[in-house]
Amino acid sequence: MPLFYGRFVTRRLVPVALWSAVFLLLALLALARPVDHDESQYVAATVLAVRGLPYSDFAYLQTPLQPLLFAPVAMLAGGGAWIALRLVNAALGVLTLLLVARAARVAGATRTMATAAALLMGACDSFLFSAAAARNDMLPAALLSGGLVAVLAPPTRGRALLAGLLLAGAAAAKLSYAAPALAYGAYALADRARRPAWLALGALPAALLVAALAAAAPEAFAFEVLRFPHAGPADWYARANPAKLALATKAFDALKFLALGPALLALGFGWRGRSPVLALFLLAGALASLAPFPTWRQYLLPLLPPLFVQLARGWSVAAPSRPLRIATAIFVGAGLSLSIEALLGAARQGLAMPRAARESDAIGAALRGTGAGGAVATLSPQYLPAAGLAIDPRFAAGPFYFRGEGLLDPAAERRLHLLSPATLPTAPLGPVLTGAEPDGDAALAATARARGYHPIRVDGTRFTLWLPPKPLARAREAS
Repeated sequence: MPLFYGRFVTRRLVPVALWSAVFLLLALLALARPVDHDESQYVAATVLAVRGLPYSDFAYLQTPLQPLLFAPVAMLAGGGAWIALRLVNAALGVLTLLLVARAARVAGATRTMATAAALLMGACDSFLFSAAAARNDMLPAALLSGGLVAVLAPPTRGRALLAGLLLAGAAAAKLSYAAPALAYGAYALADRARRPAWLALGALPAALLVAALAAAAPEAFAFEVLRFPHAGPADWYARANPAKLALATKAFDALKFLALGPALLALGFGWRGRSPVLALFLLAGALASLAPFPTWRQYLLPLLPPLFVQLARGWSVAAPSRPLRIATAIFVGAGLSLSIEALLGAARQGLAMPRAARESDAIGAALRGTGAGGAVATLSPQYLPAAGLAIDPRFAAGPFYFRGEGLLDPAAERRLHLLSPATLPTAPLGPVLTGAEPDGDAALAATARARGYHPIRVDGTRFTLWLPPKPLARAREAS
């Protein structure tokens, strides 16, 4: 009995307690981390996907799986959709780490090293940021990590089918994950033991989903998924910060973000016991991480799962020395530093997401008090669900398309449900909300003023509502 009890504690209760604590910490970070304007398009797309489709009904600058898969979450959460999406990503973060640990075990790592490597990945700032924001990073990372479990085990039909489903699903959630999916597909064609036909069959559902949505709106899909990810940032940074597009800056940024956590150390150590499949995923992950210009921390996520699986393998063959363990602790501290800063800021000023919800409540109350209605035009659509207000689908992309210059002609913008400062003056608009995007909001505010809209400061927030003259006049008459 004591022996059985000891195994039960170490193999069941301790892991459950450990991973429950990891989830609670990620959930707290999801509530505490400051608002990131990248979240605008992901929250808007998920909310709009409850009643519409990407590309056909609203712009979405990524592959389509996430908003469609998360739309039920938005529907059930209602006004709490933004918070719910952050918490879903926190849960996906824990799942990703669990799958990385499992993939390491399948690859031959010891239980201790597999768990340690997964936790080290969890100490990387690129992971922590992605797990605490309502972006499209954690879903494909979890699918990639599950795919690693399937491909590192001895090949069978079922595992090939599962690998195809998960790797293609990752690419359908974020385009950069097409690199590892295609790389493994090519590898399977060269090594028939990998069951390439079953792999392709597994990839079929995700491929058909993307193909169907692309066929329904080919022009929108081609621009939003294939052209904009390169043309949009190139246009914006060429005007706003050209240095970010330089190769030297890119190299510095990549090293900096890798050093915010033990990923940089993992690249230099733990390479014993290499496997060709892991090497393939490492190369494809590096390509997926470094291809976009400029480099940001969340872009490194495709590299991390295979990197830390390899670290677990290497350290299982030769345990890290004492100096290496000390260096690891230093890199862990660097990776945790920005998250600790966010938690300390929340301790002083309150959690960011409840504060954002209060701002949304104030926006909704201010607009309803005027009697105005209609979908709201704003570059910060993530605030509208909690305000109980409809999102103008032409602003579903947040500030990202709007800040571009000359990416599409006016006729194409109308067809693709998009607006830019050039076409804004002649576009029909309902209420307008400004305040969180200084550059783009200036154009929105100027258009509102030119149309005789009345500005209403939303008390206790940085936001201003701009109301058309007629609803405002009706509200005054009713009072």
